[in-house]
Amino acid sequence: MMLAGGRVVGRGRTGLVPQLLLALVCAGYATGAALGWGSPRLALFMGDFGLSAAAAVAAVSCYLYSRTRRSRFRPAWLLFSLSSAMASLGNAVWGWYEVVLGRPVPSPSSADLFFLCFAPPAIIGLLVLAKRPVTRAGWVCLGLDSWLIGGSLLTISWSLALAHTAQFDDRSVPHAALSLAYPMLDIVLVSMVLALHFRRSSAHRSAINTAIAALALTVLCDALFTSPLLRQTYHSGQILDAGWFAGSLLLAYAPWVASKPEHPDTDRVRSDRVSARPSRQIGGSLAALTPYLAAAVCTLGMLYNAVNDRRVDQVVLFTACTVVLALVVRQAIMLLDNITLTQELAQKENHFRSLVQGSSDVIMIAAPNGILRYVSPAAAGVWGREADDLVGSELATLIHPEDLGRFAHEIRRFLTASPVIEPTTRIECRFRSGEGDWLNVESTVNRHHGGLILNSRDVTERVRLQAQLQHNAEHDPLTDLPNRSLFTGQVTQALTGRRSTDRGTAVLFIDLDGFKAVNDTIGHLAGDELLIQAARRLAESVRSSDTAARLGGDEFAALIVGDGTRDRAARERHILELADRLRQTLSLPYRIENEDVRVAASIGVAFADPGLSAGELLRNADLAMYRAKAAGKGQVVLYAPQMQAEVVRRAKLATRLRSALDDGEFALLHQPVVSLSTGRITAVAAQARWRSAQGLLFTPAEFMRVADDSDRTRELGRWTLEEAVAQAAERAATGHAVPVSVRMTARRLLDRSAPPGSIEALLTRYGLPSGALVVELADHDPGVPLDDLERRLAALRRLGVQIALDGFGNGNAAITALHRLPVDVLKLDRSLVEGVVESARLHKITSGLLRIAKDLGVRSVADGVDRPEQVLVLRSMGCTHGQGMAFSGPLDEHRLRRALAVGSCPLPLDPTDQVFIGRQVDRSHNETAVPPT
Repeated sequence: MMLAGGRVVGRGRTGLVPQLLLALVCAGYATGAALGWGSPRLALFMGDFGLSAAAAVAAVSCYLYSRTRRSRFRPAWLLFSLSSAMASLGNAVWGWYEVVLGRPVPSPSSADLFFLCFAPPAIIGLLVLAKRPVTRAGWVCLGLDSWLIGGSLLTISWSLALAHTAQFDDRSVPHAALSLAYPMLDIVLVSMVLALHFRRSSAHRSAINTAIAALALTVLCDALFTSPLLRQTYHSGQILDAGWFAGSLLLAYAPWVASKPEHPDTDRVRSDRVSARPSRQIGGSLAALTPYLAAAVCTLGMLYNAVNDRRVDQVVLFTACTVVLALVVRQAIMLLDNITLTQELAQKENHFRSLVQGSSDVIMIAAPNGILRYVSPAAAGVWGREADDLVGSELATLIHPEDLGRFAHEIRRFLTASPVIEPTTRIECRFRSGEGDWLNVESTVNRHHGGLILNSRDVTERVRLQAQLQHNAEHDPLTDLPNRSLFTGQVTQALTGRRSTDRGTAVLFIDLDGFKAVNDTIGHLAGDELLIQAARRLAESVRSSDTAARLGGDEFAALIVGDGTRDRAARERHILELADRLRQTLSLPYRIENEDVRVAASIGVAFADPGLSAGELLRNADLAMYRAKAAGKGQVVLYAPQMQAEVVRRAKLATRLRSALDDGEFALLHQPVVSLSTGRITAVAAQARWRSAQGLLFTPAEFMRVADDSDRTRELGRWTLEEAVAQAAERAATGHAVPVSVRMTARRLLDRSAPPGSIEALLTRYGLPSGALVVELADHDPGVPLDDLERRLAALRRLGVQIALDGFGNGNAAITALHRLPVDVLKLDRSLVEGVVESARLHKITSGLLRIAKDLGVRSVADGVDRPEQVLVLRSMGCTHGQGMAFSGPLDEHRLRRALAVGSCPLPLDPTDQVFIGRQVDRSHNETAVPPT
């Protein structure tokens, strides 16, 4: 409120500045005119050119405002601008004669022409500003009112002065005509000002009032100028010029009054409306009395002639007769309008009565003591009670006792409130019907002579529908169990309500293992039936005080309210036993479409500890459920704080990973691929590492499991590929040319979001020779079209890119890929290499895979060769290349170039080769920690 008040005050001060400036300028001019300006010549200059300048300012101001977009009455302000321009030119001509030429102004002159052209545009402008009548009779009344005012003014003016002016001989015809033209135009202008003052438009009221005041002041000065008292003695620079000067500046200021926005407070607007009603009533009364006042003035003119024993002038007589005739015609029009309005009022009253009696709403009028004085006939159809039976009864007897107190309190509050602020109120309660039932009724209440008018309607069906919609919004449409929103609210109530101190309150989070397979194999309808049966089992397995809910999909939950009678160990044992029984119940076969369908249930349990919110409790139970699924499914797991700590750690790691690429925290290492027969380094495998702020390097196995952001995963893959190609090109330029292999997934190779031809573009940009890049196909997703993948790999091979099948021997997908895809290298899976020495079965499998590679004519690379005995066994089987810690760990660029300069790694001659073993224990080629940047 203080802020709003400050704005209003500031706005008011802004509008006060131009008003004060206008008043000071006008007062200064009036003071100078009263003192004679100090010299006759300066007085003539200020009296002529000063008035011309003021009128020119008004003309320019009105014209500029008419060009703005906010100008609503643009033609009116353009006409006022033209009128002021005429006055400016007239005064300028007057000053030319008096100041420049130094001689009196001839009569008539061109100045008179401009002055006479002042009134017509102003009169038309006032017509534009007026509120236009909507009927033909309104236009006639407007013309009659103008003539009543103008005729009365003409009568009194002719009696006092104009009759003498009209007495002229033949030689003074132009002068007399000019002398009559000024007052006649002024009379017309005054008539329009007075007639339109009470008909002005409600829009821009301040601007219109100011313009009318400016014109009225100008006309007043014109009247004084043409009077016999001042006409003979007037000369430029007198005090009369101050009135014309002020009128011009006031007209210049008038249009900009409407441009000032006002945003008063709501209370102030209401008080202004209330205070404006008396002024509007006074204005309406004066507007109605205007014709009679005009007739009275006309009568005074005639009495003036009679009292002075003067013969009634023909002009006065004719004007008076036309004024009386106009008054009679106007009264006749008003009489016809009154008759028409009376008929319309009677029609509207009949129409209103028909609406009330035929309305489906029940309209009641209650006296201040609560007795019903009127009840509309609709009560029989709505409430089943006749209206005559209800009249005379108390309103309170119809209202339900439980709603009566609320109804009475609302009525008392409404009656004490301000009618301006709150004209109506709405109350909903239950009314007794004729059959004794209770109907939900909504009533709009209005004040009526200290009592009340109630417009009531039956909303029973709407209330029932709202209740049904509320139920649907809070319950699962398939199982009719509470949904997540309602369940969360009930958990919150259990944690904060009167039973919040009960110990043992727990939440069970339940997930059906294998439900997706049911949807995929049997169908979604069968899946829905399974969910319905599971929900029924869950609801029957918990107590009536507990709550079972479906959270979405195949996830359910149960709120078990504690009884507070057991210690912690007993409570945990009781809840875990309940959860295990529930797991067994939900894991029993489901009979669907005459078949037994089995799913298991993984349940996470979390207890409500002090200070724990509903969201945190549900989160804990959810974490425990996921731990149960990770532990083998079909289990019950109790939440432990370590689960949340693990989630927080992984979340932090994922958050840091999202910004790691942007901050340059990734480094690219290379692990040599060695020929098992010669020990020569034939290729290097690029591997990304994440360098932490402490200088530690995280392997992909450590940070990719938290990289749930697929966009960041793709971005990391693009960075790895481009960095590997760039470094390989640098090594080739320095004489260390060796192929580099980059691991990529099949889905990424076909990713349409990646720039088309990205691998081709990198090869061209860095000038990498043919055969210098090896793409390791990391896996084959069954969802990836094999035909598209085959075409993509064939296109890469045409560019000289070698294709390696990574993870060979891990499942039958590799055999299918080997049959269809163009492959240059087979990379044995690490799981085969790790047990090839100890396991005879793995030895035979690996030997067979190596024979397949030899028969196909492709190179074989064993991944994860970490021990010397693995090197000897793989070499004896016919494996051509190896990669692992037995030769070297991932190296940074400096160590890699040093290893490439040597060109080879030592190989064991037999299992007892101590030199080789000793070098491996030394770990000189282990992964090098990169210092933090």
